[in-house]
Amino acid sequence: MAQQYPVSPIDLHMHSMASDGTMTPADLVQRVHGAGVRVMALTDHDNTAGLEEAAIQAEALDIRLIPGVEISSEWETQGIHIVGLFVDPKNSVLQEGLSRIMAFRDWRAMEIDRLLANAGIPGAEAGARAMAGSRMVGRSHFGRWLVREGRCADANEAFGKYLGRGCKAYVPSNWIPMTEVVGWIHAAGGYAVLAHPGRYKLSGTRLRALLSAFRDAGGVGLEVCTGSQAAGDREHLGRLAQQLGMAGSVGSDFHGPDAGHAAIGHLLPLPDGVEPVWERAGIHLY
Repeated sequence: MAQQYPVSPIDLHMHSMASDGTMTPADLVQRVHGAGVRVMALTDHDNTAGLEEAAIQAEALDIRLIPGVEISSEWETQGIHIVGLFVDPKNSVLQEGLSRIMAFRDWRAMEIDRLLANAGIPGAEAGARAMAGSRMVGRSHFGRWLVREGRCADANEAFGKYLGRGCKAYVPSNWIPMTEVVGWIHAAGGYAVLAHPGRYKLSGTRLRALLSAFRDAGGVGLEVCTGSQAAGDREHLGRLAQQLGMAGSVGSDFHGPDAGHAAIGHLLPLPDGVEPVWERAGIHLY
């Protein structure tokens, strides 16, 4: 079970069924309200399709919704995720870029389907799309389908046997370079934040190099406190943020009530001395 902390009034990383979450955007906002969070960002993977529905519910419940997106990217062959906060979802540069990623995701889904069929498991793409309930289909949807079909006991087995690197249905990713993705976010008036840096399997030297390159490309911050990396990363990442002149962000990376990571808003506060990314954007909570 994910470790629980006192509820933070702000949570800037969560997902709905518009990507790989398990709740509709409206239901997610309702859950945010029930949790006591006052400011939220919806950051679905590689699309902004859930923002309109979320905005309607957020207005009804007096929740401040920050429009966001989590974009799949790459730095020196290392896959990374970049959260765009305060983006204009109607911006053409951003949407054209996201369309490129979604086209790749569609191709990858067909390839995974072909490889699973070769392994004696037909019908995977149709099953994964049914699990997703939206345009965006990722490996997690294939994993859920494999579990539902009784092919695997859980998601860990699905990735360890079929979907993970080197496995029977693994398809290498071909993500957009980091500098280009940051450019899309800037074009949309947003703030680029490196998602869950503690999750990347990098040495201390390589992590610092990534953060420096991200900052030099125009990235403004990094997630210091998030439900998808170890709580012990907080102090180290906070020091790096201060040393590199970057802002800090917090986010549960919530995907659903039974999807692991932290519950909505159950986050440690930023370490003292770390500038909150929301204050850099003009939001003062206290």
